[in-house]
Parts: sequence; C-alpha cells; structure tokens
Amino acid sequence: MRVHFIAIGGSAMHNLAIAMKLKGYRVTGSDDEIFEPSLSRLKKHGLLPSYKGWNPEMITSELDAIVLGMHARADNPELQRAKELGIKIYSYPEYLYEQSKNKTRIVVGGSHGKTTITSMIMHVLRHADFKFDYMVGAQLKGFDTMVAFSDDSEFAVFEGDEYLTSPIDPRPKFHLYRPNIAIISGISWDHINVFPTFQIYKDQFTRFINLIEPEGTLIYSADDAEVCSVVETANRNDISFIPYKTHPYKTNDGKCKLIAEDQLIDIRVFGEHNLKNIAAAKAACNAIGVSDNEFYSAIKSFEGAAKRLQLLARNDFTSVYLDFAHSPSKVKATVDAVKSQYPNRQLVTCFELHTFSSLNKKFLSEYKGAFDSADFAYVYFNPHTIEHKKLESIEPNDIIKRFGRSDLKVFTSAEQLVNDIEQIDWRNKNLLIMTSGNFGGTDLQLLADKLVGNRVVK
Repeated sequence: MRVHFIAIGGSAMHNLAIAMKLKGYRVTGSDDEIFEPSLSRLKKHGLLPSYKGWNPEMITSELDAIVLGMHARADNPELQRAKELGIKIYSYPEYLYEQSKNKTRIVVGGSHGKTTITSMIMHVLRHADFKFDYMVGAQLKGFDTMVAFSDDSEFAVFEGDEYLTSPIDPRPKFHLYRPNIAIISGISWDHINVFPTFQIYKDQFTRFINLIEPEGTLIYSADDAEVCSVVETANRNDISFIPYKTHPYKTNDGKCKLIAEDQLIDIRVFGEHNLKNIAAAKAACNAIGVSDNEFYSAIKSFEGAAKRLQLLARNDFTSVYLDFAHSPSKVKATVDAVKSQYPNRQLVTCFELHTFSSLNKKFLSEYKGAFDSADFAYVYFNPHTIEHKKLESIEPNDIIKRFGRSDLKVFTSAEQLVNDIEQIDWRNKNLLIMTSGNFGGTDLQLLADKLVGNRVVK
C-alpha cells in the first residue's frame, strides 16, 4: 500500500504516518511547517519531507490513499490534485476506522479524562498480554508511538476527540469510529469556536451513542448529571449500559490506595478524577475479558500519561506538576486533586489561556470557581495569540472579573510571570502548571528544577 499524508507534521498525523510505515506501508508526506518533536521523529523514520510546502507532482495515480490532516486548507493544491485523479481521500479518523473496522473498537469519549482513561486501558491490556491497536493523545511510558496498527490484533483502543475531522469534513472525530465499546467520562462545554452553545456541544454525545455498533456497550459516568441526561434520552435498546462511579479509595500520608474488597492497592496516580478514570478503564477492560486480579495487578504500576499531572520536580518541601488541563472542568479537577493530595501545603496554580475557548471573552466566566482550592492563582495569556486566532481582545481585568477571584494575578509577559514565581518562598508550597501551550516558549522543566533546587529565593 502506498499512502501520502498531506500535513504530515501534525502531532497526530506524524504518529499515524510512522505507524503505517512500521506496518509495512510505503509512506510519503508533505507540510508547509514542521516543528519538534514531529520533525525529529519523522527524520528518524525516514519520513521527513525533502522540501517545505506543497507539491502536486507528488500526487500520482500510483497512490492507494491520501490522508488529509486538519492543518491543511480545503484549497490545498495536493488535495485538489488527488481529487482530479480520483484517489481515495481519508481524514485522520476515517483512516483509523479503515484500519480497525474488523476489530473490537473501544472508544473513549468525554470532555475530560479521555487521554488518561485510554492510557490506563492500554497499560492494562499490555500487562495482560492482549494484542491491540491504539491511538492516544499523549506519549505513554512503554509505548514508542501514539498510534499503532497490526494485522493480528483483535482489539483497537482509541481516544475519541470531539473536535472537527478535517478541513472538508465538519463532523466530530469520535463520530467516525463506530465503537463496539464506548465510554463517556463527562460532558462540560468546550470548543466554543465549533460548538457555539452548550446544547450543540452536548448533542454531539447523543450522536456518539447513536453510532455505537448494535449489541455494543456504553460505559458512562453516573456522577455526571449531563452524561446521565444524555443516557436517559438515548433510544438504544440494542446496547448495554454500564454506569460507573469513583473507585473506592483512601489517602494516607500523601499516598493513594484503591480499596478492592479486602485489600488495599497502592497506585501511583492521585485525585478523585483519576479514581473515576480508573473505574471507567476497569469497566472497559472487564468487558473484553480482563479479570479484576489482572486489572489491579497492572494498574498499580500506571504512572500517567505525559502532561497529565506529570511530576516535573520535587524535594521534601515542594512538588511541581505539569498538566494539559485547559477547559474549566479539567482545570477544576486538577486543582482539586493536587490540593487534596497535599492538604498541608499551600497550592500555587499557574494557568495559560491558549485555546480558542479559553481566549474567548464570552467563555471566560465558565472558569468561575475552578481555582477555589488554590491558595494563589496566576493566569498568563499572550495577546499575539489572540490576534493570531482573530478573537476579540481581552484585558487582565476581564479575566479577574469573569474568573470571580479578586486576588488573581494576570500576566501578558511570560518573563515577568517566571520572575514573580522565582521570588516565592517555596517551603511547604506546591506549584501546578496548566497549559496546552508553552508559556511563550518557557522551559518549564528548567523552571521546576530551579524552584526545587532553590526553595528560598532572596
């Protein structure tokens, strides 16, 4: 098979391209800009384009398929050439389905927890010697790529993103996977630039349920009122419904333990949201034949996915965590988790407004209450990012007012933010950094190491 990837440099696309080459396909690709880590990883696998930009001459009738990335525009010259030649064009999610249509597909959907639940399922299945394909939105320890396919696997585990499919297909990605086993972890408004009202956003999950294969299974959070309302109105008598709640647990001396019948099981993640994630992952694993003993034996060694409460540095007085949280529900769950884990330490939160939703003035009030557990709250945004996204400008006072926290400190200079953070006396304080960006190119690991190595800056 010969496959060409248009916009191969994307975080998802380059992983899929590598996965297909490892499967034995002949892969080519193009892009007008490729950044790290995609650049190095494509180069390592011999897939880095030799030119920058688009080259319609690359598109010939010898190709079996085109995979179109979200970064490409609808008028892309390579795309137009493929249409002229009648080559089969797939979006990223369409190609995932094409590769897994004869397998049992587990699709993890929801406004929060998707990456972690998917990673937990992958970790357990690997530990239990299951063969499976996968796609997950973060790097996971023990897995070389974020996407993998093979010809002899029975199962496929996909993270089900509700964002748009491609420049020529406005359907949410998770609508294309047609799960045999579906998970909905929670419903909280996100992607305001695509779903302008909460009801429109919520309707996407109703559609998701309708797309579960006959005789399939829906695993859903019984603690989430919005999820329950969608489930209650679902007209599916041909699928099974499995509700889940927070897995029983206890915290002692800063360590979290699962309560499983008469035993306590040490785990390496914490926070009530992660205990809910564990319950969802367990239900999915049980549904395909993983025993409780196998699940608990595996989950105790799960360390989390990259940028999901990732510990950057620590000493006896301070811990610094990095998390991908950006939507209000994710931010609140993450803030509450760190504060609950360290009740005797003050918590400093540092949050970057980076997404279309978080930088939309109309959406800012959704963050009200998200930082209530934090002792100190800092927010950063780059005005140039707002200009780039062609959004209405916002002022620091807009954020303070809509977040409902008068002591909130707002920065538009990453340098000034870092300087202020370095002046804090970090004894008995933790720092939680939350972003889907990079704080203007700040080396967050270097910052964390500095804070931990120099607890008191005079």
